[in-house]
Amino acid sequence: MTAVLQNYRDRMRRVLDHIDRHLDADLDLDSLSAVAAFSKFHFHRQFTATFGLSVHRYVQLARLKRASHQLAYNDAHSVTEIAMDAGYDAPDAFARAFRQRFGQSPSSFRKSPDWEPWLAAFGPLDNARSKLMKNFTTDDVTIRDVPATKVAIMEHRGSPEMLGTTLQRFIAWRKAAGLHPRTSPTFNVWHSEGRPAQQDEYSIDLCVGTDQPIAANGEAVKAGEIPGGRCAVLRVVGFTDNLEPAALYLYRDWLPASGEEARDFPIYCQRLSLFPEVPEHEAVAEVFLPLK
Repeated sequence: MTAVLQNYRDRMRRVLDHIDRHLDADLDLDSLSAVAAFSKFHFHRQFTATFGLSVHRYVQLARLKRASHQLAYNDAHSVTEIAMDAGYDAPDAFARAFRQRFGQSPSSFRKSPDWEPWLAAFGPLDNARSKLMKNFTTDDVTIRDVPATKVAIMEHRGSPEMLGTTLQRFIAWRKAAGLHPRTSPTFNVWHSEGRPAQQDEYSIDLCVGTDQPIAANGEAVKAGEIPGGRCAVLRVVGFTDNLEPAALYLYRDWLPASGEEARDFPIYCQRLSLFPEVPEHEAVAEVFLPLK
């Protein structure tokens, strides 16, 4: 029975991967049911029963998420180009759908995103993807000696709903500093739980690896270092927005069973490939738990 269930989950995961890989294609029920090797007469109900939302809504949300990231973080694409990439025949249709979902026009979102309704809008998408989240095992964890890394740090302190605003500032700053993700590694250092009891206690450092002198250019950026040493490392592939399950596995399951002791530095991650530069299912992050 376990093997049958795993096979079913793998077939459904193939569908999500196919959707994210082909967001620009015609993702109709016939093609998606063929990817899953399910009957097209039942696939729609199977998808909805598994993920809690219809195929059409999933595809629309996935396209709108990519579009919203392009609007917020990439000035190189015009609103019209982003509308076409999202599958809309005209900018007006895209603007109506975007406003209905987020309460802002695409142009207004680009200038000043309101992240609270954005997070709420993508809750169903995140919930759907979590249904097929990989269960971690001890085989997924390696112990590695990592070198110390000098970093530039922009702190985010306060509600996680405002993290998007800090990310925008961080991305703009590192672009101006010439610190591209392909040549300068990206780290997040967590100083609090992902969902603290009080939202204003949420605390994370956004970091980029560099040994150059830090020119703040009006931003609250400071120099720091991620210390070297032994770390338990858990690699996460696909849908890396929420790395809390990986961090919880290291703390709650792996650490007590390993006989290791945690070192006095927070758990952190390195983002090896980032959405939307790669499709979400190809995003890669490694979560590091420092050890004594």
